[in-house]
Amino acid sequence: MKFSRLFWPIYYKKDIIYILDETRLPAQVTYLKAKNYQEACKAIKDMKTRAVGQVILVMYIFLQLVRKNQGKKNLLPLLRKVAKTISATRPTLSFRYLTDMVLGWEKQRLPLEKCIVRFLETLKNKRILQAETASKLFKNGDCILTHCNVSGLLPLIAEFCRQDKKKISFFVTETRPYLQGSRLTAWELQEAGVPCTIIADNMVAQVMEEKKVSKTIVGADHLARNGDIANKIGTYQIALLSKHFNIPFYVLCPPPSQARTGNDIRIEIRPDKELLEFQGVRIAPKGAQGYYPAFDVTPHTLITRHIPLEISR
Repeated sequence: MKFSRLFWPIYYKKDIIYILDETRLPAQVTYLKAKNYQEACKAIKDMKTRAVGQVILVMYIFLQLVRKNQGKKNLLPLLRKVAKTISATRPTLSFRYLTDMVLGWEKQRLPLEKCIVRFLETLKNKRILQAETASKLFKNGDCILTHCNVSGLLPLIAEFCRQDKKKISFFVTETRPYLQGSRLTAWELQEAGVPCTIIADNMVAQVMEEKKVSKTIVGADHLARNGDIANKIGTYQIALLSKHFNIPFYVLCPPPSQARTGNDIRIEIRPDKELLEFQGVRIAPKGAQGYYPAFDVTPHTLITRHIPLEISR
């Protein structure tokens, strides 16, 4: 089975972490080198990698740390320091289950390197299963609306549908201001030969009114225990529109965090220049201000079904 490069956008070789720079796609396929946890954390903060790439990168950060400190008797203080740095990179994302898991292994004196490698292998297999599960929700001829990017899962879902002799296609929102939809999702779907149509973020209601959409599927960066999710800004309004037009709204989500509800999820506010500039050139008039919450919270009452990534801790 062929995978999108976004399905596993990080790899590790000779104590260096290689990170697919998603900000340069689709024009350039280039990898950043992270020689230490500070460089890797900067890649997360600068959105060089996102979605599942961040999860993989966090685990490789710890793997790199373990391998560089072989023979050290007590790694726990260093692991805690690094865990704190990781957690500060992007406040809305739930890295705690990863950092707590690694710290727990060390406290139990388990072979940390082996545990991390096994987790990454399990993650890869569970992502494949997640895509297969999602594919069962679609029927032949479905046109599916998606928002932002779910790191290689949509081409994989389409491949499972193809194996079941079902043809599906996608409407892809552009996802302002980073354009993850038009740069990443459309790119990987096109590479996989899956039909897709890009629309601006403000066209969703009209496209649904025209009955061009049969299902909606999005990802989630954070899942609260009551089923509320935080995802790329704009997801909430798409969920409301899906409810209004009686369109099933599915969510590919990570394991639940410690947050009880969406109200407990902290929303990351990113620099306004990311909204006021495009590729380093200011597109807004001088003096105008911007406001950029990177995520919004969709209540569980608007979600037809969660498709979880089921990884035991």
